[in-house]
Amino acid sequence: MNDKRPKNLDFSTLRLPLPAITSILHRISGVFIFAGVAVLLWLFSESMSSSEGFARVGSWLSMPITKILVWAILSGLLYHLIAGIKHLVMDLGIGETLAGAQTAARLVVALSIIAIVASGVWLW
Repeated sequence: MNDKRPKNLDFSTLRLPLPAITSILHRISGVFIFAGVAVLLWLFSESMSSSEGFARVGSWLSMPITKILVWAILSGLLYHLIAGIKHLVMDLGIGETLAGAQTAARLVVALSIIAIVASGVWLW
């Protein structure tokens, strides 16, 4: 087989469009949520174990590093939710054109930034 097509294996030279980036971030946020739920379930289990465990988790949640961790998990969840709604709308046949995908991707980024900032304000 004589394949003379050009091959570009240098990923740093590829320019992905915004819809592709939002789709890839949707998958990454799903993996991040999977790991983050384990942390949240552990915190929940610890808080429900006894009144001392509840007080311990309450003191942990007052620490800035724990707040940042919970905010990061919540941010991943919010992005995944907003991008997932976009995917569901596209499954209905809305926004399947190139222009529609660009608009939807911009909307996902804008709504995600607003939701993530609002959740950070709420947590702090």
